[in-house]
Amino acid sequence: MKFVSWNVNGLRACVKKGFLDYFNAIDADIFCVQETKLQEGQINLDLKGYEQYWNYAVKKGYSGTAIFTKKKPLSVNYGVDIEEHDQEGRVITLAFDEFFLVNVYTPNSKRELERLDYRMNWEDDFRKYLKKLDAMKPVILCGDLNVAHKEIDLKNPNTNHKSAGFTDKERGKMTELLAAQFVDSFRYFYPDKEEVYSWWSYMRKARERNAGWRIDYFIVSERLKERMKDAQIHPEIMGSDHCPVFLELK
Repeated sequence: MKFVSWNVNGLRACVKKGFLDYFNAIDADIFCVQETKLQEGQINLDLKGYEQYWNYAVKKGYSGTAIFTKKKPLSVNYGVDIEEHDQEGRVITLAFDEFFLVNVYTPNSKRELERLDYRMNWEDDFRKYLKKLDAMKPVILCGDLNVAHKEIDLKNPNTNHKSAGFTDKERGKMTELLAAQFVDSFRYFYPDKEEVYSWWSYMRKARERNAGWRIDYFIVSERLKERMKDAQIHPEIMGSDHCPVFLELK
């Protein structure tokens, strides 16, 4: 099975920049997107052969997630069943026979770390949610997790220790998640690979210089790791300030 995750940073804009070309070429079994930035009825995607599931933020033009899947799920859950966290369209969970697929757009701690305290609460609640699912069957988590876990995961670690997405607190929560018997698929295959990123600022020609961050992930339950065939990042794909990430399971 082939899985793709992409923070499109506005799906309507991304469609105008070649989204469907990549979507059709990659031919994923399950394709997840984050930061759709739209409400119901604002886009009509004709994706033949795919079921579509959307979670919209209450606030217009903000956040939002979607999943396009060839195989119809057994059930669908929107959010994490905590009202405080379920206003921004950040999580969709599909249940299949052999696994749960969770698509997430993790809250950003923002400049001056004004949302860091909320982010810490989110991290704890979301990890509990994943562990609850994992107790029933394996989990495949994908999305923009808004954290570069290790110094190898961003171009300029020394100047970013107090920046949103690379604080000790955020990185510590990722460590806690992986310690709960989950695996970072890309690092499983490429533990030492440098200068491979999934997000670049629009400022100072960051993408041209490859001054990026790896903040988009496929995280899988540890007992699925033997089924992983490959994990990839596709920085050549334009259309957003993020690029797609890819996972293949046997």
